[in-house]
Amino acid sequence: MYARAFVLTLLTWLGSPPHPITEPGPSTPPRAASLVGRVTDATAGRPLAGALISLDGSALSASTNDAGRWSLQLGDGWVGRTVTLRVRMLGYAEATRTVTLVDGATVADFALTPVAVTLDQLKIAVASEAVAGRVAAAFPAALAAPAREWRRGRGDFNTESYDFIDENPFLAVLSNPLSTFSIDVDRASYSNVRRFIREGRRPPVDAVRIEELVNYFTYDDPAPTGDVPFSVATEVIAAPWQPLHRLVRIGLKGTEVDVSRMPPNNLVFLLDVSGSMNSPDKLPLLKTAFGMLVDQLRPQDRVAIVVYAGASGLVLEPTPGSRKDAIREAIERLQAGGSTAGGAGLELAYKVAARNHLREGNNRVILATDGDFNVGPSSDAEMVRLIEGRREQGTFLTVLGFGTGNLKDSKMEKLADHGNGNYHYIDSALEARKVLVEEMGGTLLTIAKDVKIQVEFNPARVAAYRLIGYENRIMAAEDFDDDRKDAGELGAGHSVTALYEVVPSGVESPVEVRDVGDLRYGGSPAPGPASDSAELLFVKLRYKRPSGKRSELLTHPVVEGREDRPASENVRFATAVAAWGMLLRGSEHCGAYTLGEVELLAAGALGADPGGYRAEFLSLVRATRKMEILGLEPGR
Repeated sequence: MYARAFVLTLLTWLGSPPHPITEPGPSTPPRAASLVGRVTDATAGRPLAGALISLDGSALSASTNDAGRWSLQLGDGWVGRTVTLRVRMLGYAEATRTVTLVDGATVADFALTPVAVTLDQLKIAVASEAVAGRVAAAFPAALAAPAREWRRGRGDFNTESYDFIDENPFLAVLSNPLSTFSIDVDRASYSNVRRFIREGRRPPVDAVRIEELVNYFTYDDPAPTGDVPFSVATEVIAAPWQPLHRLVRIGLKGTEVDVSRMPPNNLVFLLDVSGSMNSPDKLPLLKTAFGMLVDQLRPQDRVAIVVYAGASGLVLEPTPGSRKDAIREAIERLQAGGSTAGGAGLELAYKVAARNHLREGNNRVILATDGDFNVGPSSDAEMVRLIEGRREQGTFLTVLGFGTGNLKDSKMEKLADHGNGNYHYIDSALEARKVLVEEMGGTLLTIAKDVKIQVEFNPARVAAYRLIGYENRIMAAEDFDDDRKDAGELGAGHSVTALYEVVPSGVESPVEVRDVGDLRYGGSPAPGPASDSAELLFVKLRYKRPSGKRSELLTHPVVEGREDRPASENVRFATAVAAWGMLLRGSEHCGAYTLGEVELLAAGALGADPGGYRAEFLSLVRATRKMEILGLEPGR
């Protein structure tokens, strides 16, 4: 019994890497709630270092230091809440405690009871060098050594791949009056970057996609009204890193959908069980994640499971959601081994989905993999053609990435984009819960497809502009009105934010502006009558209904904001996230802006923060400062 409890605790622990300990900083609000405590051995009374303390229902966690002490800063809005704390540590029984938060520090101490640990259990415990260090510290060297050997046997080489990103430049309005792009609801970049920060490493530059960092969070925009499936909100503020410039936020908010009233789901789980998935942060975490999704199924939903390794196969025929035990059993039986016939697996999954197509339902393949396709029809072009053909038949694609070392981020993002779907990176059980439980509607149900944005800038008020992020979503201006051109999809409840940095006319700006130079036959056409208005820019959006063929048009003018009106939490927090992304990328556009200023901006814009995701971001910014991984001068 103890051994089983230990293994379950261990897998959960490995699936949820600890967040850095968040200590009070100079920008912490003076009346914010916090949690502090100490974890000790119930038998010996000694302090326990490396225990993981998590807050149920949120993304917040901390780990104990050498003295067994831990702390969590929670911010405003937490005072009076009753929360449940959960403590896990290798070799000890899990412990929980419910406390009501007071104004100031709430103390929660734990004394953990030791449980028996076998050598075989230790062999599966090592997912990273950080975990290996904890095993060595907690147990005799004779027991920890086999785990270290197992880690070395996997190989320490890194074959992760990311598409090159060339940061958007400033463009002159007179020669480039239109900016056109596809929306992006992927969030994989944020959780992947978080993984690097937790490991104490600077993420690769091309792993940092700023629009995905910003869109990881929800924003308090107005709910849609009428028949339009999303609302549009805009705001203009001074750019913090270049006060003479303006920052324009364009926010979209998708209609919230009651998950219990969603159309019936025809889902095919396409699961990678190849040898590359034989790691605690891959197949075991995959099983945990899909177990959470199975818990949400309704009787009217249907699930089939296709797996692929050296070959592909159907391991579960379409099964109603009322038979959760049968679905879970099929998932738990999976074992990793063999090479990766990803192309064949995709083809089979789409065939299964087509055989069970629901005309009035949600038809979707959910691919879970590290992206390492290496057998059979696996070229990007072949798989893209396959996916594009099936999306036109009404079957969309969600891609979930797992693991480290050989993550093929570039391939998975491309597949999701062409499959009218979304791409997420699952770095922990908490992230799995966010994607597959808390945001299930947005992940699985598309409410608008081929959503494009086109912005026209007023040359009388704007000299130049640049779109922050979305580098791989830029479209030609003429593609905006072309309904044959594919664009991004918006899920139920999704928030999408785009930020433009604008150089006002007449401002002496230090930035380099890209222009076409002098033209022999003259420049752009003369400004129209609207150029004399107070408008900075004019936003146009096109979208299609999920089963529609023709797009619908929305328009929204944007004027300069009043200087005496305070900036909203939405734009301040989105700006802080974007600035963090620019600093991680080493962008030339953030000037002398510092991580300390990012921290201050984010700390003042946490808001209600359901789930604690904004507070978690603040802890990542602080961790980035402490680790000095950006090579900046002290204090930046």
